[in-house]
Order: sequence, then C-alpha cells, then structure tokens
Amino acid sequence: MHDVERALQRYFPWLLIIGIALNVPGLWLEIIEPDGALYATIAKHMVQHNDWINLWGDGHDWLDKPHFPFWMAAISYKLFGITSFAYKFPAFLFWLLGLYYTFLTGRDLFNVTVARISVLISAVALHSTLANFDVRAEPYLTTCIIAAVWHMLCVYQKKSGIHIVAAAFFAACAIMTKGIFVLLTIGGGWVLFWVFTSQWREFLNYRWWAMLILCFVFITPELYSLYAQFDLHPEKVVFGKTGVSGLKFFFWDSQFGRFFNTGPIKGSGNVTFFMHTTLWAFLPWSVGLVSAIVYLIRFDTNRMPLRWIIYGSTLLTFILFSLSRFQLPHYIVILFPYFSIITGYFLYQKAGHIKLSILAKVQQVLVFLVAIAVIGLLYWTGLKNEWLATGLTCFIVAVVNIIRFENPLQRILYNGYAMAAIIYIFLFLFFYPFLLQYQSGRSAARAIWANNPELPVAAYKSFSYSLEFYAPADVRLVRTSQDLDVFLAKKPCYIYTSPELADSLLNAGMKADILAAPEYFRITKLKGKFLNKDTRSSAVEKRSLLYVR
Repeated sequence: MHDVERALQRYFPWLLIIGIALNVPGLWLEIIEPDGALYATIAKHMVQHNDWINLWGDGHDWLDKPHFPFWMAAISYKLFGITSFAYKFPAFLFWLLGLYYTFLTGRDLFNVTVARISVLISAVALHSTLANFDVRAEPYLTTCIIAAVWHMLCVYQKKSGIHIVAAAFFAACAIMTKGIFVLLTIGGGWVLFWVFTSQWREFLNYRWWAMLILCFVFITPELYSLYAQFDLHPEKVVFGKTGVSGLKFFFWDSQFGRFFNTGPIKGSGNVTFFMHTTLWAFLPWSVGLVSAIVYLIRFDTNRMPLRWIIYGSTLLTFILFSLSRFQLPHYIVILFPYFSIITGYFLYQKAGHIKLSILAKVQQVLVFLVAIAVIGLLYWTGLKNEWLATGLTCFIVAVVNIIRFENPLQRILYNGYAMAAIIYIFLFLFFYPFLLQYQSGRSAARAIWANNPELPVAAYKSFSYSLEFYAPADVRLVRTSQDLDVFLAKKPCYIYTSPELADSLLNAGMKADILAAPEYFRITKLKGKFLNKDTRSSAVEKRSLLYVR
C-alpha cells in the first residue's frame, strides 16, 4: 500500500493540472441556449439597469431560481465586462474551490490518499465539466454543499467557532442558489449519523442551532429581494396569476411544489431516471462508482459511523431526486463530490488487490469504445479538421497504452484521464464550436454590432436568449402585431424574426433590408437528422434579422 501511495503522490499534481486544463477551454466558448443564455441575460439586466434586487427574464418579472448565481455573474460583469468568459468565470472559481473542499472532506473522513484520488475523480467527471461550460446553478451549489459539510465536520470536532459561521455562510449561499431543499443534502447525513449512533444530545447542541440561526440571517438578502419584487407588488402577473408571493414560492412552491408536482412549474419524473443518468453523467468513473457502492454494502469492514455524513446525504438526496416529479440530468451534479469520495475510498481499499486489474481492463476497453465513438461522430457530422481530431484521439489512445503502470490504480486513473481528454478535446475544440454556429441569435447579434449597435432591437415572435445576451442593449420581446407597431415608432431599428414573418412585413410595405439570415437549431436537443451531414439542411430552420430604415 505504501508503494501505491508514494506513486500517487508523485503523479497526482500532474493529473490534477491536466484535469483542470481540460475544463478551461469551455470558458471561452459562447453561452449555450436556453438556460445558460437566459441566466446570463438576467445577470446582464442587473448590471445594465443597476438593479440587484429584481430578476427580469423573458420580458417579465422572473420567479424561478434564487439570486445568488446571478449576483456572482453580475459582479464578474462589473470586473470583466459583459462577456461569455465573465459569466462562466466565477462558476469556474467555485468549482476549483469545490475540489479543495472535496480534498479536505476526503482527508478528514478517510486519509490523504483517498482525498487525492477523490479530487482526481471529481476534476474530470463528465457532467461536472459540462456544468462548467453550460453554467447554471450547479458549480455554485455543489461547492457550497461540500464546503458546508466540511465546516460542519470541524464544528462537530469542536474546532474554532469560525467554522460555525463558515458552515452557515456556505449553507446560506446554497439555499440562495437552489432553495431550502439543499439542507437535506447538507444535513441529512448528519441526522442519520446521530440517530444511528444514538447521539441524541447533538439535536440540542447549541452549535448546530447557532449555525441554523446564522444561516437564516445570511439569507436575508434573498428574502428581502423576493419580498420587494413580488410580495410588495401583488398586482404583478407571475405564472399567469396576480398576488403571487415570492417568499411562499421560495419556501414552498419552488421546492415542495416541484417534488409533489403541485407548483406552477411541473414535470413528469421516473424513479429510474437518475440511475441511468448517473451511468453516463459520471463518466469516466461510472463502473468504479457502481463497484464502490457494491463494496460498501457487502464487503466494507471499516464502517466508521462518521462517514454516514456523506453516505446518508447521498442516499437521501438520490431517493428524493428519484421520487421527484421534476427531473433534469444536471441535478445529479451536486452529489459528485460524494460520489468521488465513495469511489476514491473503494479504489484505495483495493489498490493492492489483483481484482482491481479487472476494473482497469474495463476502463481500457471504455477508452477504445469512446475513441471509436468520437471518430465515428467526427465523420458522420462532417466536422472541420476531422483529421486533426482523429490524430489527437489516436495519439491519446496510443500514449495511454504504451505507458508502463506500477499498479492497477494508476492504470485506472490514467485510462480515466485518457477517456476524459478524448471527450473534452472533441467537445470543446471541435463539436461545440460546430454546434454553436446554429445559435442564430448570436449570429444576429454579431450583425448588429457590425452595422450600428446604437439602434433598438426587437425579437418578433421568434425569441432567442443568445440574441438577448449578445446584443448591445436590451432586446424588446414583441408578441403581437400591435406591439410591433408601437416598437416601430423608434425606427430605424432591428427586428429578429422568422423568414415567413419577415417576408410578410416586407410584402406589407415595410422599408427594411435583410441584414442576416442565420441558421437555427436547438442544439441542446440533438437529433440524428441534424447530426448527419447529409440530412442536416432539412433539419435546420432559418431566422431573419431586418434592418428597418
């Protein structure tokens, strides 16, 4: 075991640098529609109107997510300007901080070696890296949760009182990112730990109550913002109704309403959804995670009760997600630090065991399968520079297969990183740049900047969040011909719309030029007809940007 630990200590920094580097290229790519571009636009509105209280999206008061991610993006805009990078950068910093807290939690619950393995796993887990590119709430939420857990561990161990404040602060930031249900992911494991070990006095421990009180003190900016925007203005129409309370939505409808499917935002869940979602979302470590869960249930003899603070939270959150009627794949990302530690512990325990070689061979086969899939997709889609992408893929496969490994753990980690490198080089350098060409709103915004960025812009019955974000100023959302007539009083101006509506306006006598006619496809819902280069032209739509003289 000592040889394994020494070897890991030697190559850990290099793999970590590679893992972080693989996450970096997505920071400079454009923001993807719909959610990412919508959230970026909401933060943009904050800065341009110097309004840090009212959330505005889709042309109306916006009540869905709490403020914290938008505040972070808006602060970044203030520092770096309103750009794609500025929107993603604070989330990336939170992700880096999350790696640090994953290390601390793994170290204090297990040991330094488990902590290192856990960090290497977490750094390149698929949906975590995708969340750094398609930024929503998850990078902030994931870090705030694992940070709160570690500081609570320090509180439990009766370390400095500053940890009470820190735990409360991170828990409050998590609540101001997603809502009060995150307390289950933070504290559910602690409750199970106390119950299983009969530590009933912990429920009365003043430290936890002080933390909880401080947590609710720290969320007062969120509560005040919701109260000021909605509760003080019952005349506002929200979700098609008046008299909507922002505070009630925050504490009930956005959480319990989604779980029981009784709120204004509904879904249709399936209890197996997150089981199969995890298998691809946690690549390249999915097989290791499944093996780790089996090991913990059947074979682990070192059942340290304190570790239930992550085991229990993982179990309770996964059950909650599975029973919820509102399910999206990126929700599972908040459990990735827990998954990484659980997998890291299994790999550490079996590092010197011959059976781990079987998992290493499975990882090696997966590298080949991913490489074949990537090369096949390159030629099926007809991407540019396919020879370069193919060469890089084959080079990575060749390198990882000629390296002489000291133990199965090293082979698993290297194969995992080879798989991650193949996937992320393909996605960020070739695939996503190709897809983003079909965000027609971004193309229209470029034409506006090149022509005359001072003129007003309207989107007429064809809305685009990327247009709203990348356009110089606000984009007026026009839904009726009467509203269009009002907007046209400001001409000259720009109108973004469908080709059919553009033709009808021109045929009706409008004096306008078609400044751009970009292609459009909803790239978050890919279909074979679009991906196939031979049938793509029949799958894409057109949009028109009119310059009204």
